[in-house]
Amino acid sequence: MLYISLPEEHHRRLSFYLAMEEYVAREKQWPDAFFMWQVEPSVIFGRNQVVEAEVNIPYCRQYGIQMYRRKSGGGCVYADMSNVMFSYITSEDNVNFTYNRYINMVVHVLRKLGVAATSSGRNDILVDGRKVSGNAFYHLPGRSIVHGTMLYDTHMQHMVGSITPSDDKLVSKGVQSVRQRIALLKDYISLDINAFKQFVKENLCDEQALLTHLDIAQIEAIEQEYLAPSFIFGSNPRYSVVRRRRIEGVGDLELRMEVRNNVIRDINLLGDFFLLGDLDRVLHSLRGTTLQTDALLQAIPDDLPLIVRNLTKQQLNSLLLG
Repeated sequence: MLYISLPEEHHRRLSFYLAMEEYVAREKQWPDAFFMWQVEPSVIFGRNQVVEAEVNIPYCRQYGIQMYRRKSGGGCVYADMSNVMFSYITSEDNVNFTYNRYINMVVHVLRKLGVAATSSGRNDILVDGRKVSGNAFYHLPGRSIVHGTMLYDTHMQHMVGSITPSDDKLVSKGVQSVRQRIALLKDYISLDINAFKQFVKENLCDEQALLTHLDIAQIEAIEQEYLAPSFIFGSNPRYSVVRRRRIEGVGDLELRMEVRNNVIRDINLLGDFFLLGDLDRVLHSLRGTTLQTDALLQAIPDDLPLIVRNLTKQQLNSLLLG
């Protein structure tokens, strides 16, 4: 596998690295490529999440924690210079194969370090039953991207405070609770973070490509989309119907609809679900559909589980009807 390096080794905004993996996927024909990155304190939330519901915006502004949206699904995470972010870009088109291959590669590297890592059923890598890595996926024409965190260490109070209420008592309890559910890699290996990164690079990759300054300029052009307030914060029009449900194996879903005369005029699906395909195709198929079981089941694409992981037509129909 190819390791992608930058011509200048200074740290950049999180948005740059999201643009970088998108640029590589769109413009480079490398079959398998990988790179690692670190950022100043930031929160990054999924494509289909409402920032106000996931991020403690006042806390982030108080402590200078940057806020970004990514184009993959999944939940909100905190990142800083004490943990490492992974990006994997491949020409493999099969979603499950791509995802499982990436997870297994990372698990194998951790085991070579003597860490008893395992993969969870959804999108996490665990050590002693606790989360050490969370990952997300998105697809571009002919290309797949998997990216995720690797918790070498982290600022626990910022991790909790940036995505939970800022009440001191709640933050304190949250830190204790989260600390019991996550594993920090530094507690399991003797390598410092730089030596860990070098180990990962040497054990995952056997060749290297250096991006040019022209590449950087084109990445920075793509980055502007990620920095646009309209992309980060989104537009949240008022909907006449809002329905929420947690579906095991899928995630927390929030359905927003504008309904007139029992017909769906507009619709959006939000949440931390695992997005595998083009959600807009699902939403488009439902606009103009009557809120009746037969009409809804006919409108919902048959390949829905390949678009929203594990979500069936029957489950979405049930959510639509409340």
